[in-house]
Amino acid sequence: MAVQVEGAGDWREVEALFDLCFSPLRTSLSSYRLRDGVPPVADLCLVFRTDGMVGGAIRYWPVRVGGRRALLLGPVAVHPTHQGEGLGALLIQTSLDRAWAAGHPRVMLVGDAPYYRRFGFERLDGVVMPPPTNPDRVLGLALLDGGWTGVRGHVRRERIAR
Repeated sequence: MAVQVEGAGDWREVEALFDLCFSPLRTSLSSYRLRDGVPPVADLCLVFRTDGMVGGAIRYWPVRVGGRRALLLGPVAVHPTHQGEGLGALLIQTSLDRAWAAGHPRVMLVGDAPYYRRFGFERLDGVVMPPPTNPDRVLGLALLDGGWTGVRGHVRRERIAR
């Protein structure tokens, strides 16, 4: 079982995994409005296969916070038959290492602080996700020194030049 970049042929299988883990209604969450019409950061979207099937996946999206670029981590999911094996942590850490190596200064997510704290994520004060997001669940990690210093404001969808 190896972690690899998500390929174009993995899209449907990854979406099915996300639906299984979070429900098809996940796309109604406010964080999905930040992803509408914006391609994910392809080199950070990872999968692992087990028994020929996608057993876990993680995606990242470009966003802007107060006009500054950031990465939005999520979703990340592991098939129920493999949960508790550390595979989610493997996907998260591998992707964060890749983001750091690529020079991305900051990552954010909406999630449970007790789980994500082990990767270095902390609550982001002054960073506002679209409502009705609980501000206590808005977490960030500076990949470069000072990555979140002075970065405040509303999280907006990245406008991709075509």
